[in-house]
Amino acid sequence: MKIVTERRSPYLTGSSIQFRHRLSPLLLSRSSYTYSSIIHALPFCPPLFLSPFLSLSSSSMAPELQQEEDYTTGPEAAHKTRVTVVGSGNWGSVAAKLIASNTLKLSSFHDEVRMWVFEETLPSGEKLTDAINRSNENVKYLPGIKLGKNVVADPDLENAVNGANMLVFVTPHQFMEGICRRLVGKVKADVEAISLIKEMEVKIEGPCMISTLISQQLGINCCVLMGANIANEIAVEKFSEATVGYRENKEIAQKWVQLFSTSYFMVTPIQDVEGVELCGTLKNVVAIAAGFVDGLEMGNNTKAAIMRIGLKEMQAFSKMLFSSVKDTTFLESCGVADLITTCMGGRNRKVAEAFARSGGKRLFDELEAEMLQGQKLQGVSTAKEVYEVLSHCGWLDFFPLFATVHEICIGTLPPSAIVEHSERTPKI
Repeated sequence: MKIVTERRSPYLTGSSIQFRHRLSPLLLSRSSYTYSSIIHALPFCPPLFLSPFLSLSSSSMAPELQQEEDYTTGPEAAHKTRVTVVGSGNWGSVAAKLIASNTLKLSSFHDEVRMWVFEETLPSGEKLTDAINRSNENVKYLPGIKLGKNVVADPDLENAVNGANMLVFVTPHQFMEGICRRLVGKVKADVEAISLIKEMEVKIEGPCMISTLISQQLGINCCVLMGANIANEIAVEKFSEATVGYRENKEIAQKWVQLFSTSYFMVTPIQDVEGVELCGTLKNVVAIAAGFVDGLEMGNNTKAAIMRIGLKEMQAFSKMLFSSVKDTTFLESCGVADLITTCMGGRNRKVAEAFARSGGKRLFDELEAEMLQGQKLQGVSTAKEVYEVLSHCGWLDFFPLFATVHEICIGTLPPSAIVEHSERTPKI
């Protein structure tokens, strides 16, 4: 998530930046208020931060979809759905593996799955795309895992998406605006997209979800897929699940379910794009907090408290931004399950633990480069952008965990502040 402007953000002005936010004893014990009551007591926030979307009705779980062997050849192949994965990191490579296993079985899909690769030169001197196509493995980001012989790596973005009917976006969020600019006019209006990117952007006019960015820039419909999905575990086919969020067209959601589902990867559709996407985004902030707790060896009780508080703040923040967000979404894989797995074993937790062990003396950028081998950390930038939204809207008092995480990340507070008490409590 990034600020798409070179001007100083208008959100961090005045005395709001001087606040110190520590979790109050009230939140670390039994809450004496509910977030639904907070919403009615909020100070005025400009309409640009409030969703115009209408509330959407709940959908039922997708019926089990029959997979068929694909023996079709000849002219019929020209009418088959083509899929391109835009991105080739750890999760992008796993997504390509899942999809490729299904396109071989489903007669409505073209066998070949293209995967756009940001070209790199390996230490051996070989190009990454050449290595992937030669070995059928992403030797840098997912070594040892066969992607499927029908996965073709392509370093040319425009060529990779040419002729595709379904686009899967799974790249670091900071590259998405540039990618969309390059694809303007290259993608037909009837193309369907899905975002696996667990981030958002904050622009001058307000927060913007990645799915919204894709839809606005390319003029196409965009669903989202989020869930408890640690890529390396799915790569070795350990059981996992995910949630597809869609707006109106359930048939498209079912097609995405069909494309991703395997015996070890269960996918459920729900009609709540913003709720699903915000779960995937905000849980990274809570994972940073969980990492601080681990780095300070505070124990499981404290970590459980942080996760509970984090889930409540995720729910409240999402519903404040988008009135269409459903409470039930937070009980899906994209919600509580993703929060648990990210706080237990995700990269954000891992790097935050190292940050806390250093007493906050090592920079997150340094730790990211050292520990993630080219992968990107999302939680720190998400915490920054969430803080700016909260500050601008006057909501800081209602989100002490989110605010504290950001101030620890920028060095205003020490890691131990994640559970230090203060007199600051929500004002109803």
